[in-house]
Amino acid sequence: MSIITLTTDYGLKDHFVGALKGKIVSEFANATIIDISHDIDPFNTSEASYIIGAAYAHFPKGTVHLIGIDAEFNKENQHVAMQWNDHYFIAADNGILSMLLQHQVPQKLVAITIHDRLPTDATDLDVFVTVACHLAKGGLLNVVGKEIKTLKQVTELQATVSADKNTIKGNVIYIDHFGNVVTNITKKLFLEIAKGRPYEIPLMQGKSQKKSNPIKNIWAKYSDISKSTNYALKNYEGDKLAIFNEAGYLEIAIFRSNPMSVGSASSLLGLGYRDSITIHFL
Repeated sequence: MSIITLTTDYGLKDHFVGALKGKIVSEFANATIIDISHDIDPFNTSEASYIIGAAYAHFPKGTVHLIGIDAEFNKENQHVAMQWNDHYFIAADNGILSMLLQHQVPQKLVAITIHDRLPTDATDLDVFVTVACHLAKGGLLNVVGKEIKTLKQVTELQATVSADKNTIKGNVIYIDHFGNVVTNITKKLFLEIAKGRPYEIPLMQGKSQKKSNPIKNIWAKYSDISKSTNYALKNYEGDKLAIFNEAGYLEIAIFRSNPMSVGSASSLLGLGYRDSITIHFL
C-alpha cells in the first residue's frame, strides 16, 4: 500500500483540497490518500508540527506525509524532503520539520531540486505532489534533491527550563475540538526536570484573570481526576485538570467540557495560542 497523507491550512470550503487530491491521483492512480487535517490555522507552523507529530506514527512505515502550510518557495524557505523514523515528510523549510524533530537527527534530508524540471507554471504544491508520488512509488530521495545536513531552527515557542531547574515555562501551541489547551511542554522534559518533586501549575481564571487554584497533579487520562476520592465522576464535571496527552504533551482541560454550551479550558481559563503555561517545582 502506497499512502500519502495531507496536512494543510486550506480548509474545506474552497476547491484546493480536492484539486490537490486530483493532482496526486493523476500522477499516481494507485496512491491511498488520507487526510490528517485541513483546518490548521493559516501559516501556523507550530500547530502544523504538533498535528503531524501526533499523527504520523499511527501510519505504516514508508508513508509519505505532504505538508502544505506556508509552502511558498522563496529565498527564506526552500523545499525539503526528509526521511525520519522510516517515514517521509515533504514541506517548506519553515520550522515545521525542525520542531517535529526536536533536535533528533533524520535518516536523510534533502533540499528539493526538481523545480526546473517541471512546467514553468507549476505551483509549489505541484512540486510537493511530484516528490510525494515519486517516494510513494519507492523512489529515492537523491533523485529529487541534494542532501543537506540541517533545517531552519525555530527558537520561538519552545519550552524552557530555568537555570535553577525549578521552573518549566511553555506556551499554548494548539486548542483542540473540545477546547482543550495543548502546550509545548513534553512528558519527556517534565520527567527529566521533575525527578519526583511535587509541583504546581498556576492558572488564571477566565477574562478577569484572577488567580485560581493551581493544578497539582498531571494525570494519565481524564477520568483519573477522581482517583483520590470515592466521589462519582459526575461530581468532577467542570473541574480543571492536566494530562500528558497521547502525543506526549502537557494538556490543560476541563473535565467533560462542552465548548458550545458550558465552555472549555480555552474559554473558561482565558487561554489562547502562544499564552504562557508554567510548572513550578516545590
